[in-house]
Amino acid sequence: MLGTEVVQLLREKRLSIALAESCTGGRVCDMLTDVPGCSGVLKGGVVAYSNGSKVKLLGVSPATLERFGAVSAECASEMARGARSALEADIGVSTTGIAGPAGATPTKPVGMVYIALATGSGVKVSEHHFPGDRESVRSKTAEEVLRLILRSV
Repeated sequence: MLGTEVVQLLREKRLSIALAESCTGGRVCDMLTDVPGCSGVLKGGVVAYSNGSKVKLLGVSPATLERFGAVSAECASEMARGARSALEADIGVSTTGIAGPAGATPTKPVGMVYIALATGSGVKVSEHHFPGDRESVRSKTAEEVLRLILRSV
């Protein structure tokens, strides 16, 4: 199970993690809290679905949202840094995207997701295009977050 692997790896490396989730709605946090002992590594998670919550809880710049939108590499980066800072964790991870079925634009289709991972040495952001319906996009995003953590830590 990916959640178990992530918790074990973070425990071995003595690292803590904080999550900022939008399109996944807390799914990544749920996958980690399914693992007994996760409290030793998981500082917490913020489900920041609205732009206002991204600004107020995670410190995302209103200018970033206006210029690039909530579904952007820039927003994902600020969300991950904000979670890391607010929850005083070694690692901050964020998700933002369009799970559908509504909300798509010609340049931002359903299934477009940004995942960001912030550490003391910087932020890595990746863009993904997951096929399928809302449930599928959300599940694939959450699984990719856990795989990203395993590859990056």
